[in-house]
Amino acid sequence: MHVKKPWYVLVTVVMLVAMLAGCTPVAPAAQAPAGGEAAAGDMPYAGTTLRLVGANHPWQVAITPLLAEFEAATGIKVNFEAYGEDQLNQRLTTEFTAGSSDIDVFMQRPLQEARVMQMNGWYEDLAACVSDPDYDFEDLADGAVGTTTVNGVLTGIPIVTEQEVLYYRKDLLEAAGLSVPTTLDELKAAAEALTDKDNEMYGFVARGQRSPLVTQFSSFLYSMGGDWFDENRQATINTPEALAAIDLYATMLREYGPPGVLNMSWPQAVAIFAQGNAALYTDASSIYANVLDPELSTVADKTGVAVFPAGPAGSIMYNVTSWGLAMYSGSQNKDAACEFIKWATSKEIVLKTQGEGAVPGARESVWADPAGAAAFPADWVEAVAASANGRGYDRPLVTAVTEARDIIGGAVNVAIEGGDFTAAANEANAQFQALLDSEQ
Repeated sequence: MHVKKPWYVLVTVVMLVAMLAGCTPVAPAAQAPAGGEAAAGDMPYAGTTLRLVGANHPWQVAITPLLAEFEAATGIKVNFEAYGEDQLNQRLTTEFTAGSSDIDVFMQRPLQEARVMQMNGWYEDLAACVSDPDYDFEDLADGAVGTTTVNGVLTGIPIVTEQEVLYYRKDLLEAAGLSVPTTLDELKAAAEALTDKDNEMYGFVARGQRSPLVTQFSSFLYSMGGDWFDENRQATINTPEALAAIDLYATMLREYGPPGVLNMSWPQAVAIFAQGNAALYTDASSIYANVLDPELSTVADKTGVAVFPAGPAGSIMYNVTSWGLAMYSGSQNKDAACEFIKWATSKEIVLKTQGEGAVPGARESVWADPAGAAAFPADWVEAVAASANGRGYDRPLVTAVTEARDIIGGAVNVAIEGGDFTAAANEANAQFQALLDSEQ
């Protein structure tokens, strides 16, 4: 890992400068090639067509209008195909397995898919591509780069980052005389105090569905001092720290959460909060618009954002790359694909996709720029800045990640239902260990 500049120290100052300026700074327009219209020699890949395959996602929406700028500057044509997340994975897997794909660049979910794809040899290692000093690879946040690095291979460049944060109802806490929870004990106490089930007000909501809950449970696990496995790849799902985390997460959903939590992934959980039926909600920073946009949330003006509360081990949340931009190892246009990836993840373009498109990126210099932070709420930016040193994974770093999430989520589900979660954790630990052993 490379040492980074403390960008997060600058964020609060930057936000104050932007607010005092009284207006939203506008991201600078991209610079034209030196000397005006580029000569043929300045466009070595002119006439090349790149096939870019990605997801229906805010980043895709933000980057698409900018593609003409890249095409004009390089002579490279970019065809962007967008699919739903599950469709995207199926498309990539099907084409790469066949071995005859003409995909050049693709969006990837590194924590979900990168280990399998790297094992299958489907990535072009991007280390050489981004070694150009003008690109400034060192400007990318450590945690984000760590997420996209598998077995020493830089599988992709981070384009979207997220952290687990606490969303809270400012009005309800104030009315109850409570401060914003800074510890997990305070979070539990506040959830209990603010629960009024007779009036359909619940103190806490979060993901309770078996597999989806694992990513958000992770910050509870880390902050309680636990992890998925140790340095010797021995499963640690049933350690005292893990059991305490399972008990806490499950108790809060069972005692202070809404009915039907076992069926809740993020869309269902965020809807409960946005409709005004929950006081506290922990989830990804990237879904902030669902609770802070007045068109999507009935409590937008009453909602605050804070850093994830601390447990015995401290406030240890995840800080991950949720989406990266990768190159297919079988691309026939690798040099042109490299030029596109460098452009799409450059400081100038990230400033636009983040500052105007509100897509949280991984460039420290962009976060330190008023224009890079202006599209986001000030308390959200502060919470994200305070999460800069979070862990670069929100689920077990294994190849069979879907199976691992099912195993672990099952133990948490038993606890939510009020069952013998110690026995469930012991069984899950044995199953998870067998999975770890099978991957050695």
